[in-house]
Amino acid sequence: MSAASLQCLPAPLRPTDDDWAKMLAAHVHLGTKNLDNKMIPYIWKRRSDGLYIINLAKTWEKLMLAARIVVAIENPADVCVISARPYGQRAVLKFGQYTGANYMAGRYTPGTFTNQIQQQFQEPRLLIITDPRTDSQPLRESSFVNIPTVAFCDTDSPLRFVDVAIPANNKGKQSIGLLYWLMAREVLRLRNVIPRTSPWDIMVDMFFYRDPEEAEKEAEAAEETKAIEAPADFSAVGGGFGDVPAGGADWSQPGGAQEWGAQPAGQEWGAGDATAAAVGTWDQPAGFAPAQ
Repeated sequence: MSAASLQCLPAPLRPTDDDWAKMLAAHVHLGTKNLDNKMIPYIWKRRSDGLYIINLAKTWEKLMLAARIVVAIENPADVCVISARPYGQRAVLKFGQYTGANYMAGRYTPGTFTNQIQQQFQEPRLLIITDPRTDSQPLRESSFVNIPTVAFCDTDSPLRFVDVAIPANNKGKQSIGLLYWLMAREVLRLRNVIPRTSPWDIMVDMFFYRDPEEAEKEAEAAEETKAIEAPADFSAVGGGFGDVPAGGADWSQPGGAQEWGAQPAGQEWGAGDATAAAVGTWDQPAGFAPAQ
């Protein structure tokens, strides 16, 4: 990518090799096969398969400009971040969590910026959207009430009502998550929340979209692995060799057990026959004595 345009940036604002590697790995530079007329200045070249390549130097310049605009807002809650695209909903949530901005993930309610009767009526000072095409309703309403708008724009995105266009791939979940992560990191650096000398301790994976079904499968697999790796506790199960018999009896003491052939105390050997004769059997009733 052409780095000549980055010479106008101060040295602390210039990207590092790790930042370039992250953007290339997340396919931030990959556009579409269609090209809007106003996106021509942000295109570097076109591949043989017809896919347009975005100039990452322009992307970085616009990211730094957008971060400085966000920092210029005194109250962070006056910044509204919107994403109707599912791949960007987790990213805007994390961006709002770490920067203090207000976020809207999912469907946008028409009239939020223009209808004062609504309970969800808002008057933000800055609007950040993920895709000008899918977020066209809040983009149009922002033009009615003079709200400046920052948007991530692909090669085929319309730039109408967009004040600051950040050229990037806004269709991939890794690309969207990385763009919001880079902007949030720069905002925190400009606010002196985190130093520039050390990396941000928040991983970029936190901004990536996660499929709910995949998350459930990972949670179930983690529980199964934890159950398998957990050692069995035999101390709570009775019947061990070192267990004390029920009732506190001690088998080692004499008299604790009786022999099988021992005669019950106070009873003669012939007493059992008399008892059996007194009780009787099925053929003879009790107390019946045969004739002599």
